[in-house]
Amino acid sequence: MLDYIALRHLLETNRPACREAPAGYERNSVCLLLADRVETVLVAIEKPASEGYHWSGQVALAGGRIEADDPTAEHAARRELHEELGIPPEEVEVLGELGHFQTETSDHDLAVFVGRWVHPGDVHADSREVARVLEIPLGDLVGLHTSRGYHGQPAGAFGEGLAYPIADARIWGVTARILHHFVELLLDNHIST
Repeated sequence: MLDYIALRHLLETNRPACREAPAGYERNSVCLLLADRVETVLVAIEKPASEGYHWSGQVALAGGRIEADDPTAEHAARRELHEELGIPPEEVEVLGELGHFQTETSDHDLAVFVGRWVHPGDVHADSREVARVLEIPLGDLVGLHTSRGYHGQPAGAFGEGLAYPIADARIWGVTARILHHFVELLLDNHIST
């Protein structure tokens, strides 16, 4: 299982590459959600296929727009987890923030929080926002990261080629860049998965 104490400490001392949303970007908040099943898994979602929707069919982290009545970006991430996956906010321990990541084609800024689902149970996904839920073993993701030659290289070095094929899904774009950053933090700081 993941060493959550070491991860929390790392996130507290981590200097994110980008600390705030650039001007002109739509502000969003997402949660890189971890859960302990037989092993530690990353809970991701596949968005429904919909014509004209910029996230159509993509694998993403649960989250969405920061609304005017969200007091903080963290609150927005917790609210979105509840709306999309039915996970109550009190069931998520936020371990820290990874920083801000921007989409390359749709001017969205994503504030990324790392959370631990304290008592993982069944997911109750909203079918309007989630086509399916993926529980990706974190060890498999780290193994894929190293086998594809990503370790020690900046995400930008791979351009659009940065991708994580997981089972019958492919994680690419901003989600792949977020995962690259997260896995590099784990590997560089010798945090076992």
